[in-house]
Amino acid sequence: MAKTKHTGPIKLSKKPDPSLWVSKVPFGITKIKPHHIRDTMKVVWENKDNLPYATRIITQGVCDGCALGVQGLKDQTLAGPHLCTTRLNVLRLNTMKAMKEDIIHADIDELRKMDSTELRKLGRIPYPLIRKPGDRKFSRISWDEALDTIAKKIKKIDPKQYAFYLTSRGITNESYYVAGKVARFLGTNNIDNASRICHSPSKTALTRSVGIGASSCNYKDWIGTDVLVFWGSVAANNQPVSTKYMYAAKRKGTKIIIINPYYEPSMDNYWVPSIPESALFGTKIADDVYQVNIGGDIAFMHGIMKHWFEMEEEEKGSAIDYAFVEKHVNGLEELREKVTRYEWEQLEKSSGLSRERMGELAKLLAKSNSAVFVWSMGLTQHRFGTDNVSQVANLALLRGFLGREHCGLMPIRGHSGVQGSGEMGADPFSLPGGAMDDEGRKRVGKVWGFDIPTWQGDIVGVSLENALLPEDHERKLKLYYMSGGNFLETMPEPDFVKKCLESVDIRVHQDIIFNTSTFVDAKEAVIVLPAMTRYEQPGGGTSTSTERMVYFSPEIKGPRIEEARSEWEIYVDLAKRVKPEDEELIKFKDAYEVRDEIGKTAPNYDGIQHLKENGDLFQWGGAWLCEGGVCPTPDGKGNLIPVEIPELRKPEGHFYVTTRRGKQFNSMIYGEKDPFNNADRYDVLMNEEDGKKHDIEEGDAIVVYNKYGTFNGRAKFVPIREGNIEVHWPEGNPLIPKGVYEEYAGIPEYNAAVIVEKAETYFAHKDTKYVEKRVEELEMEIS
Repeated sequence: MAKTKHTGPIKLSKKPDPSLWVSKVPFGITKIKPHHIRDTMKVVWENKDNLPYATRIITQGVCDGCALGVQGLKDQTLAGPHLCTTRLNVLRLNTMKAMKEDIIHADIDELRKMDSTELRKLGRIPYPLIRKPGDRKFSRISWDEALDTIAKKIKKIDPKQYAFYLTSRGITNESYYVAGKVARFLGTNNIDNASRICHSPSKTALTRSVGIGASSCNYKDWIGTDVLVFWGSVAANNQPVSTKYMYAAKRKGTKIIIINPYYEPSMDNYWVPSIPESALFGTKIADDVYQVNIGGDIAFMHGIMKHWFEMEEEEKGSAIDYAFVEKHVNGLEELREKVTRYEWEQLEKSSGLSRERMGELAKLLAKSNSAVFVWSMGLTQHRFGTDNVSQVANLALLRGFLGREHCGLMPIRGHSGVQGSGEMGADPFSLPGGAMDDEGRKRVGKVWGFDIPTWQGDIVGVSLENALLPEDHERKLKLYYMSGGNFLETMPEPDFVKKCLESVDIRVHQDIIFNTSTFVDAKEAVIVLPAMTRYEQPGGGTSTSTERMVYFSPEIKGPRIEEARSEWEIYVDLAKRVKPEDEELIKFKDAYEVRDEIGKTAPNYDGIQHLKENGDLFQWGGAWLCEGGVCPTPDGKGNLIPVEIPELRKPEGHFYVTTRRGKQFNSMIYGEKDPFNNADRYDVLMNEEDGKKHDIEEGDAIVVYNKYGTFNGRAKFVPIREGNIEVHWPEGNPLIPKGVYEEYAGIPEYNAAVIVEKAETYFAHKDTKYVEKRVEELEMEIS
């Protein structure tokens, strides 16, 4: 798999290209856009009490923001410094002082009045805490008391009755690895991570289609590819440094295509702050935008392939790379039969795009010698997310856009820690280096020295639901151990999630700060454990970027939270207390020993044991996975997967809703206004024509509702596909159904059919069963 090695960063041309300018007015004055210089100065001011340490984190540490993989101020794609406001916003989490005692031990109802943004500014958790039923405040306890309480509970209950969860909050590969090992050492497979609610369908789909669970290519492949397609991804907002790669790609003549229900302004025009030309005059990013319906991507891709098969009937080889397909691909005839069976009328209705528009992209891709397909949660957060991604893989396989320069499949990660989570085995379906099958258990168990449980562990959503099972049920969740995460803000139906959290006997929050879920009651105890950041971890830590670069981030000299501990060390200490007789099987002297063992259990990570100094890195799998078209599947071939067009379940005259991010990093909100479109957190993005149909004017108070919940907001007209609306996440989560999971990867559904009405209409009839009747009609039409 690693024939060709990554060749390192390339230099940008310094010669201006006015054809790419957005405007000749400098710095985008008068336009709605981010104010990078102002935001940077704000971050400097926020960190003024710890500026030398903050500077060392920025210049020496691996970014704990998105997963582009910036090491210090450099990456492996483009020469020169890289810094973005996302990374700067996260910086304060690492430099804050400890919370004051009067805040930590305030009345619980006073703490509950604060939202997560306010809580984030209070400071770091300084020492272990506990709160039992009836307690009005948290009490300080020792580490021994805290871990002994947890260990005692684990000893009393069945391994199927406790679970672990790790968010992607700057967590290192070492912590993921040790958590996965400790879970199995303690006898449970109930361990999951944040990728379950973002990119789990990507890994599942890519594995079945081409035998890989990560990006097949590099960011460098964007620069010079014929076509770069962003599918359901707003990289300019979520991974801002990527705009430099887009700028470089445009300079090389790459066409950039955006596929999204909403014509995202940040993916159209962007002012890249670290490129003088772009900072002054902006850069035109999008060459074309295809506005699909929410959930209409499969139909759209069927339309592209249907065009290709029709082109082939007129002239063989005009659309499909037969040389590649015949040598490296299975299932062509089955896919052809599936695609051609659909009528154009059905494809147009489902996708929201005309046959002619689908044909435009089909012809562009057919004429191109190379393409890179990038996608994010616009494709994955559906009940058919795995099929969405497999359909993208189908396009790449039919055109041979795999395993060579300027080609590939890239699920772009939104957090620096999340790519490594499943690869380290912090996952109910995975072990380090592979699947949780008989062969994997035998292989890893040989290194670990103990048997790995054979029963199937639960995904995060099911673990939460299991808290509501009868007391004597073998899978009744009685202890939940969470490293970070706030399910009240990341999972559908927050009220239901709260009920689940309250039903757990002991809940452990291992974190660096408080969040709103920390204050939810538990039946026996809520225990809070102070964790170190990645920059405080003794012996340093590693993280894996979207492009499979494994970076070493050193321990950085600076102030410390006195009682905070390295996350992987906490897991080891707990395991020893539960099974002291077998502690030798779980003992690690330091982070270097952890990396040594990772290199033995995860073959792709052989080399991680040598990462010790600032600047150390390697890329597992080489420059391109599936190089030369050879896939790590049983027969070495990629598989074309025929998929059905999903029923969108949106009645005529109603809307389909999805969630989007504004000025935020994951669920951490940094501004009430979106700098790209000036929308606030409670604006409902809708098409102006839809507004006219429903007698709604821009700025009107409106109510969005269905049987799951209600969202009160204001109409904001934007260029979005008719029949679709978007609300901000997590504010819009009450509209999303609980317990609806994707069949293959288990990601929750984050879309729903809804009714939109003027607030005056809604509230005027609210007490006359009008709302209940409308919801009942909606459900009857869907079913």
